[in-house]
Order: sequence, then C-alpha cells, then structure tokens
Amino acid sequence: MRGPVVMLPVLFAGFAFAPLSAHAQATWTDRGAVYESDARQKEGQEEAERAARRKTYAPVVYPKFMDGGERPDIKPAEPPIVYFDQAEDVGSIIVDTANRKLYYVLPDKKAYAYPISVGRDGFTWSGTERISRITAWPSWTPPPEMHKRIPGLPITVTGGLKNPQGARALYLGNTIYRIHGTNNDRTVGRANSSGCFRLMNEHVVHLAGIAKVGSKVKVLQAYNGGVSESAPLSSLFNWGSTEASAAPAKPRPKKPLVTKTTTAAQGATTAKAASAPVEKKAE
Repeated sequence: MRGPVVMLPVLFAGFAFAPLSAHAQATWTDRGAVYESDARQKEGQEEAERAARRKTYAPVVYPKFMDGGERPDIKPAEPPIVYFDQAEDVGSIIVDTANRKLYYVLPDKKAYAYPISVGRDGFTWSGTERISRITAWPSWTPPPEMHKRIPGLPITVTGGLKNPQGARALYLGNTIYRIHGTNNDRTVGRANSSGCFRLMNEHVVHLAGIAKVGSKVKVLQAYNGGVSESAPLSSLFNWGSTEASAAPAKPRPKKPLVTKTTTAAQGATTAKAASAPVEKKAE
C-alpha cells in the first residue's frame, strides 16, 4: 500500500507542471496571461471563419483601371530597437517569418524591429534578394495568378489610400514580392498576404528612408539568432575605456609667429659693425 501512496504526488506534480511547459511563452495583460499558442489558434479560427464568409459573398467587380485616391504626407515612426547576440551585415534586412518581424540591422548588433504581416499557408517563401527599387505611393498590378483566385480585381490601381500597397514599396529583385505598407493596420501581425510583407504606413515610410537600393534582404522561415529587447550586460561594464580611447586628442597650442622688422638705420649699423676689424686681446 505504501508504493501507490508515494507515487500519487509524483504523478500529480507531472500533471501540474505539464501545461506550464506547453504554454511557457505568455504575454501578461490586464485580463491575465495570454499564451502564444492560444493566440495563434484563435487567429487561425478567425481567419478560417473569414474565408468561409468570403465564399458566400458575391464577387466584387472593380473598375479595370482604378484610381488609388489621396496621397497624404505620412510622417515616419521609429520602431523599437532590439539587440542581437550575433553580428549581422549592417544595413541589411532580415525577415523572420515565424515571429512576423522585419529587422533592419544597425551597428553594434542592434536592429530596428518592425511588426509585419507575412504570407498565409502556401504562400510563404525564403531566400536572399536585393532591393531593386523604392517607390512612394506605388501602383499595384495584380498578377494573373491573383486574378484567377479573386475574379473582379482591377487590372491596375494607381498609388493612394485605396491601394493595398500603402505609402511605400521596396521591390525585391525581379520577383513579384515587395516590402510595402498597408492602409489597413489590422492586417499587420497576421499571416494573410500572398507572399509580400506588409508594414504600417508610418513604419514603411521610416524603413524606406534608411534602406538603400542594392541592400541585401534575407527572408527566413525563422531567425536562428537570439534577439533581446534589452541591452546585453556586457555593454554596461566598459568602465569608460571606450569613451577614453574614442575621445579626440586636444590640439597643441600654436606658438605665435614673431616677425622681425629691420629699419634702414638698424641695417646700416649692423653692416658697419660687421665690417669693422676685430681687436684681439692679449691673453
């Protein structure tokens, strides 16, 4: 009888801690903990419900050549800065599809972290491209594959608030994919695009202002390095040595220039003294 009694607390402890390890990653809100797995599951259910509702709608037919509407002046917004645990190419862009983040790499293992939307199931991809063009208020020409999936789309839409490409677009090589803005912020942070990466307009304006044509863009299924929102402890213990070595040396004061002016009288006296015989004194 003693054996089962001893094992019960062990079994109970296993059941008690198993859910905690399965839902270790959680975000605390004023309503309690929100686990990442639950949030993803809820998001998938909502997307499935929206897709089912879309099938019941009659197809919307847009004008063949559609005006994108107004083009307001959108001010850039700087995203949070994060810290890498490994060096990356400064000025490059890393897309972390799994975590739905786009990183613009800064010096000293820092990066801007932009929340993005990524491709839905069947539309994700990975690879390395270069930024081939950066455009303000880009036009949008849906590819033939999209016309087959969604009948009634326009042939082209000029840039503006009615255009799903948003305020800026960074073209990726010769592909059909872009890093672009969106006029619907609710789409950011989701997996609902056809392979492009959407940012809020304020963020894509900021990114377009610092990225360069030719910059490398790595699209990854998941970034394999460590990312932290706080600075590493090593940066707190420099003991001022870096600042001392980086301080510019103080310039030495220059000696004032002394200019000698010789008058005519002084010149005659000097010449007379030079021509006079030198008397030798007896030793």
